[in-house]
Amino acid sequence: MGDVRQARADDHDAVAAFTESTWSDRDVGDYIPDVFPEWVASDGPDQRTVVATVDDEPVGLCQALLLNDDEAWLQGMRVHPDYRGADHGEAMVTALRSWCRKRGATVARNLVFGWNGAGMGQSRAAGFDPVTACRWVQLPPDESATPDASVVDDPATAWRFWTHSDARGALSGLARATDEAWALSELDRSRLETLAADGRAFALADAGTQAMTARAGTRERDGETVAEYVVGAWVDAAAAVELLKAIQADAGTCGADVARVLVPDTPQFISDAATTRCELGDTTDYVFAADLTGREG
Repeated sequence: MGDVRQARADDHDAVAAFTESTWSDRDVGDYIPDVFPEWVASDGPDQRTVVATVDDEPVGLCQALLLNDDEAWLQGMRVHPDYRGADHGEAMVTALRSWCRKRGATVARNLVFGWNGAGMGQSRAAGFDPVTACRWVQLPPDESATPDASVVDDPATAWRFWTHSDARGALSGLARATDEAWALSELDRSRLETLAADGRAFALADAGTQAMTARAGTRERDGETVAEYVVGAWVDAAAAVELLKAIQADAGTCGADVARVLVPDTPQFISDAATTRCELGDTTDYVFAADLTGREG
């Protein structure tokens, strides 16, 4: 096993070379060559990108982000095909977990696409345990969409529903992170209140609360403006229809081309969503976590 060090800008060519065919068995390109320069340039107190090396030549890559005071997110783990099975992935994760722990994080999580069996195996080998399964659904914004239920802009109502919802239980309390498109973090009341301050957290409530969501914001993706919603939680299929109408309307008001919302990947929630016009994600995403509160080995 080689060494682990912080990534440098001049590592780009080597990293691009061993990630160009990451998923050669699928019609999916790896985003790493495109984002690597930005990752290196933006490393700082809340982010660290490392490479595993053999004779100082990069053969592995991984990045850690501090999402808040105590939650960390690991992403982009890659190992050169010729060097797999030599514990380079575990070495990078060990180094990054130590870095996160020293900065106050008590948990580190990551996400693996459901079709990526090797990635799931690598996460387990690196000490991560399975936490939840989720899926992203998309739907067209429509400012004219009008749910029959009343839309309530009240974080207290949204929070109360979330605390007792099946969605929260299925997701182990996680939702899309506010500032990271592919990361999940715990959804607490303070985050809902922050989102609500910008008019982005709401619930559906008539005879009791039926559903809730919150918009994380918008981002540009492949030339489109995407409105991102941290989670969709509802009581039944009828409430799902109403909530997704409300999301369509909200996304329409912010000029988005598409709305994207995280939901639990359970038969109930996925089939509820399927009764609407939404587009179900092609794959289940699995979230894994490692406890950082114990003594460092």
